[in-house]
Amino acid sequence: MTPMSQPSEALGWRSVADLVGHHPDAPVALIGAPLNERSLTPGRCDLGPKTLRAVLPRLSTYDVETGLELEIKVHDAGDVALKAVSPFDSFEPVRDAVAAQAHRALTILVGGNNAITRPGVHALGLDRVGVLTLDAHFDLRDTDQGLTNGNPIQALLDDGMDGRRISQVGLAPFANTRRAHQKAEAAGISVRTARECRQRGLESVVVEELERLSSLCDVIYVDFDIDVIDRSQWPASPGARPGGVSVHDFFDAARAIGACPKVRAVDLTEYDPSLEVGDLGSLTAGRWFCEILAGVAAR
Repeated sequence: MTPMSQPSEALGWRSVADLVGHHPDAPVALIGAPLNERSLTPGRCDLGPKTLRAVLPRLSTYDVETGLELEIKVHDAGDVALKAVSPFDSFEPVRDAVAAQAHRALTILVGGNNAITRPGVHALGLDRVGVLTLDAHFDLRDTDQGLTNGNPIQALLDDGMDGRRISQVGLAPFANTRRAHQKAEAAGISVRTARECRQRGLESVVVEELERLSSLCDVIYVDFDIDVIDRSQWPASPGARPGGVSVHDFFDAARAIGACPKVRAVDLTEYDPSLEVGDLGSLTAGRWFCEILAGVAAR
């Protein structure tokens, strides 16, 4: 009998954390972007990268539903130094951090508030990139009062991005304005509501938008603003509302996105660990990370 103090290899726990470390040749990179300044609702989104890394030892590399064993190494490129840094001043350091990993199959950028999305998109090249957002909100607030987590999509339009190369999925009722909706339509943005995602399936809607963007763009950037999830399943974002997408559908969509070869960077934004109920938020974010890796494994 194997002594209790020396567990057998068969009973050992291989976690997703074992895949993450200093792996210069890894196909995937992880970057923390703990940006918190100019959030419309004050909070602690800056704790997101640290909390995500801390939960990874609790997640196995094995998917019992599909038989998949995750083997993909992830190069941890550390955090961008963003303490007390504004969205305007964070642009170059975040853009450059993502661009430095552009030779990999995928870069995972963990925020931090939604203002990290704009520099992440620029890192892939504004003239060749398409943007898919999973978000309850348009993020089309005016930029005349400066950059915030409420206007990264408007800022990209201001930068000259063609709205036809933007898809917004999961938009929630009574969480946006008529003006924002009209701005999106006028810009040519593809608008897909939370109701449509429930009726047709979030994964199906996401795959349609990935195919649409793939026909227009060389590469795709995906913003997972996690407040798109129903608030009963995701309380750890101030913008999450009842009636959002289900966490199960969110995970399926994440895997489909990870599997798309043209997706070269994704971010996770608006996760505020200070709003945690138990460890629901961290385990959800950790599972999202696993689903992204599972998608990449299917490429």
